[in-house]
Amino acid sequence: MKLKTTFLPLFGALAVAFASHAYAQEQKVVIGLTGPLSGANAFAGKDNENGVRLAIEDLNSKKITVGGKMLKFELQSEDDQCDPRAGVMVAQKLVDSGVKFVMGPYCSGVAVPASRLYSQGGAMLSTVGTNPKVTQGGYKNLFRIIASDNQIGASMAAYAAKVLKVKSVAVIDDRTAFGQGVAEEFTKEAKNLGLSVVGQEFTTDKATDFTAILTTLKAKKPEAIFFGGYAPQAGPLARQLQQLAIKTKLLGGDTLCSPEMGKLGGEAVNDVVFCAQGGSILDKAANGPTFKAKFKKRFGLDPDVYAAPFYDQTMFIGESMQKANSIDPNKVGAEIYKSTYKGIAGNYAYDDKGNMKQAPITVYTFKNALPVPLASY
Repeated sequence: MKLKTTFLPLFGALAVAFASHAYAQEQKVVIGLTGPLSGANAFAGKDNENGVRLAIEDLNSKKITVGGKMLKFELQSEDDQCDPRAGVMVAQKLVDSGVKFVMGPYCSGVAVPASRLYSQGGAMLSTVGTNPKVTQGGYKNLFRIIASDNQIGASMAAYAAKVLKVKSVAVIDDRTAFGQGVAEEFTKEAKNLGLSVVGQEFTTDKATDFTAILTTLKAKKPEAIFFGGYAPQAGPLARQLQQLAIKTKLLGGDTLCSPEMGKLGGEAVNDVVFCAQGGSILDKAANGPTFKAKFKKRFGLDPDVYAAPFYDQTMFIGESMQKANSIDPNKVGAEIYKSTYKGIAGNYAYDDKGNMKQAPITVYTFKNALPVPLASY
C-alpha cells in the first residue's frame, strides 16, 4: 500500500508532462469570415458562414498535421454589412488579429477596397465578389471561388436570346459594384447577340419602391428586364411588376437565385424570375444531396446560394496546408495555384489572377416561390 502511495506523485508528474506535450503539439489556425451578418443580406452572410463552419468542423475531424503539429481550426466571423467602409474596418481588424486566411466578402463593393488591406497584411482571401475588378488588383493569394460577372451576365444574355427568345430588353442596376458590373456585362453581350436594349434605369441597394422606373419602362414594352442588384430589392420589384400588369421576364445574376426571392416576392416570382448562379446543380452533383442533408441536419436550414463553394474552398485550403506541410499563406497559395480540388459545387482550379479556370453556371427559375434549376453550362 505504501509503495503505491510513493508512486502517485510520479504518475501525476507524468500525466502533466504528457498533457503538456499533447497541448504543445496542437497548432491553432483561425479562418476569418467577412460578410453581411446583419441587414437585408444577412441571410446570405449567415449561409456563407455556415458553409465555412461546416468545413472547419470536417477539417478538425480529419486531424490534419503540419510540421508534426495537429491543426486546430477556429472561425472568427465579422459583419461587414455589405458596406465598403465597414468592410475595410473589418479587414483591418482581421489583419491586426493575425488572421491569415479569410473567406469572403460576399459583396463586390466590399471585396474591391478590402482586398488591398488583406494583401498588405499577408492574408489569403477567397471571395464570391463577382465584379471583374475584384481580381484585377494584381494581388496574389486572392481567389474568386465562383464565376465572375463576365460569365454570369453574358450567360443570362445568351439565355434570354437563345432560350427565352426575347428580342428587346431593359436594364436596371442598383449602382453597387456588383449590380453595375453584372448589368454592364449583360448589356454588352445582349447587344452582341442582336437584342435591342430599349431602356436603362438606375436605383439603389436600399430602394423598395420601383413604381416610377417600371412605369417608364412599361411604355417601352421590353420582353425582359435585367436587374443588377440583390434579392432584397428584386423581390419587391417582382411584386410591383405584377401589380402594374407588366408582362415581362425578370432576369438577374446569382444574388437572385435565393429562396429569399420567394419569401420577398411570393408567387410573383414564379416562372417570371430567371437567374444565373455560379456552380453546378447540387442535386445532380455526385455528393450534392449528401452535402445538403448534412447541412440541413447541422443547421436546420437548406444551403443557399454559396454555402457549398465556401465549404469547398475552406476544405481546399485545409488540404493544401497538408500538402505544403505549412500554414504560411504564401506556401499554401502556391499549392492552390498548381492544384485542382474536386469539391461539392465543382472543380476548383485557378489562373494566375485567381479566377476559376472553368466555372460552371446554372440557370434557375422559380416554382412555388422556390428556385428550381433549369440547366448548367
